[in-house]
Amino acid sequence: MQLKINFYTILFSLTFIFNYGQSNNSHTHKNSVSGQLFSEASLLNHIKTLSSDTFEGRRTGTRGALKARKYIINEFNNLGVLPLIENYEQPFSFSEKGKSYQGVNILGLVKGTEYPNTYIVISGHYDHEGIKNGEIYNGADDDASGVSALFSFAEYFKLNPPKHSIILAAFDAEELGLQGSKYFVNHPNISLKAIMVNLNMDMISRSDTHILYAVGTRYNKTLKYLISNFKQSDGAKLIAGHDGQDNLENWTYSSDHASFYKKRIPFIYFGVDDHEDYHMPTDDYERIQPKFYIESVKNIISVFKQIDVLNF
Repeated sequence: MQLKINFYTILFSLTFIFNYGQSNNSHTHKNSVSGQLFSEASLLNHIKTLSSDTFEGRRTGTRGALKARKYIINEFNNLGVLPLIENYEQPFSFSEKGKSYQGVNILGLVKGTEYPNTYIVISGHYDHEGIKNGEIYNGADDDASGVSALFSFAEYFKLNPPKHSIILAAFDAEELGLQGSKYFVNHPNISLKAIMVNLNMDMISRSDTHILYAVGTRYNKTLKYLISNFKQSDGAKLIAGHDGQDNLENWTYSSDHASFYKKRIPFIYFGVDDHEDYHMPTDDYERIQPKFYIESVKNIISVFKQIDVLNF
């Protein structure tokens, strides 16, 4: 929807990228430990930690949410991610079903080497359902998986500086009506016109079918071409879907990417089909599928790489 340049120019660029970049993927990260894009052990440790009982389900405005914020900010700082705004924190307030809430988005910045004034927003939400009837809803897949992947991106950027500036956004209050992402796009610290695309990760750590969906390509020819020509890896198959053009549930408005879509900003939402532990107290670390999760994050980083060389 947002493309203003000639599609065939992009098509040529993407063709070159896929023929050269993906076929040489094993040679582009020589400085990574053991050839990894990121520490797989750290990825699993982060999701295990954030979905532990210590964080009490991370419900917006609770003690558990505060602990999660401190954890995320500490990791951003340790990984060299700059604050987009003071102390990384973007506070906001809202009411939902007659109750007032105080939420806080956490916004990190990695400056681009070639297009520092154009941004790619990579997001996941850190809130979940909290404690209900004495049971903790830990939200391992939903969405400790997406937030932990933000740290893997930060690791990747330390050895592979991005061409565009990156906003790593851990949104709050997604479970209460996408409130954090709504506030972000309605009170931006940068021009919305400077945001090239949103890559949103929400539930990416388990799938019995080993399918990770990429939602949103129907709205953007460049992204559609990229995903339809994606070179699949073992363990997690990335396919387009759930965007109203198949017989599957339409996820266009199902998570924080919807806030960007409403502002006419291109997006890809990465997520899996709902499972038996969705919004249940059993969405625990022990239920994730580590191999699928690691491969999913690798695939998302691979998609990012293809986008980062463009400027649309």
